[in-house]
Amino acid sequence: MRRILIIGSGKSTSYLLKYLLDKASLESLFITVADIHIEQAVQLIGNNPNAEAIQLDISNDALRTNLIKNADIVVSMLPAHLHIEIAKDCIRFEKHLVTASYVSAEMQLLDEDAKAKGLIFLNEIGVDPGLDHMSAMQILDRLRSEGAEINTFESYTGGLIAPESDDNLWHYKFTWNPRNVVLAGQGAAAKFLDEGSIKYMAYNQLFKQTKPLQIDNFGDFEVYANRDSLKYKAIYGLKNIKTLYRGTIRRAGFCKAWDVFVSLGMTDDSYTIEDSEHMSYRDFTNAYLPYHNTNTIEEKLRHQLKINDENLWNKLLELDLFNANKRVKLKNATPAQILQKILSEPWSLSQYDKDMVVMYHKFGYKRHDTSHQTNASMVILGETQTFTAMAKTVGLPVAIATLAILNGKITSPGVQIPIAKNIYQPILEELQQYGIIFQEKEIF
Repeated sequence: MRRILIIGSGKSTSYLLKYLLDKASLESLFITVADIHIEQAVQLIGNNPNAEAIQLDISNDALRTNLIKNADIVVSMLPAHLHIEIAKDCIRFEKHLVTASYVSAEMQLLDEDAKAKGLIFLNEIGVDPGLDHMSAMQILDRLRSEGAEINTFESYTGGLIAPESDDNLWHYKFTWNPRNVVLAGQGAAAKFLDEGSIKYMAYNQLFKQTKPLQIDNFGDFEVYANRDSLKYKAIYGLKNIKTLYRGTIRRAGFCKAWDVFVSLGMTDDSYTIEDSEHMSYRDFTNAYLPYHNTNTIEEKLRHQLKINDENLWNKLLELDLFNANKRVKLKNATPAQILQKILSEPWSLSQYDKDMVVMYHKFGYKRHDTSHQTNASMVILGETQTFTAMAKTVGLPVAIATLAILNGKITSPGVQIPIAKNIYQPILEELQQYGIIFQEKEIF
């Protein structure tokens, strides 16, 4: 039996585990899932004799290293900052490693050691990053083989709520880590290329300057810029590119309303609120508004931010921001943590809700002195609260790549991402069997 160790059993593991379990007998696989919380893994595994779930505190060095030592390949589905200790163990015990996370500076430093031991450390093989790389490179490589000179590349992805489950004014629910949603865009300014000029967008402007987007059969969306689009100039071989922009998709109108939280400072995670556990949600909102002896909190907020847009105001009223009865109940909480809690109830997926993942690429190019444009889009709808579109688009690429490494179909060692044709082409072909397909449209 060939042993696969999956560390982390969160929301994105349902399809990953199902894919490997379905192939376990034929491929002689035994899958071990290790996490401090293994309830979902236990349910997914059931009575399958080719799998087990083991409770693991990642700081338990003895148990962690023993599990890695006895595996043939390791899949880390933990938060990105926890990958590095696992990666070092993989170097030590000479095990291949797969993650869905961005390559960190610490991970990149292991490249030479991985190559020296013939180990494959494949990262960024989820949805974004992952499917975005593979689908973009497939089209870019094809266009370049046809003599095209690429001058524009835009790429957007969003985890959203499916139309049939869209029942709030924000047209949004948490389909991924809520903390990442609340903190999105913070840190370094977003950078991108616009008609040959490098543009910088600070966090306080990020949700004010958006791009409209329309997807056939799914309506209107908007996009805000991701952090650093410029690094993809080298990664994707776009040496003569004029416009290069990567962004996150939301439904139209979301960003303008979200900017209220940014403007007030409610998304800040750098300090704690005194006596936060005893505050009401209304107290929290009032903490960011000036004193007035007659105006209500609602009136102060409208005046402070000059809110005249009734659609935007109704979005705010729909939340619990002004609720005097609900308590924060979080000790020494940051503003971002409090906001996340306030949003978690109205924006959590209910039992029968379905999510949606949307991805869109725009390619502008010249061929034979004629300008062309190709758009490619993918929309995936979730099936259940467990088998979500997010789990599908993250988990299946990870699973397919893991088995490909075990079967010797991916052989180049080192720390890498899936931009080589021998990696992306077979994975994209297999993903089509699961309905993950990009629709292309030529615009002349």
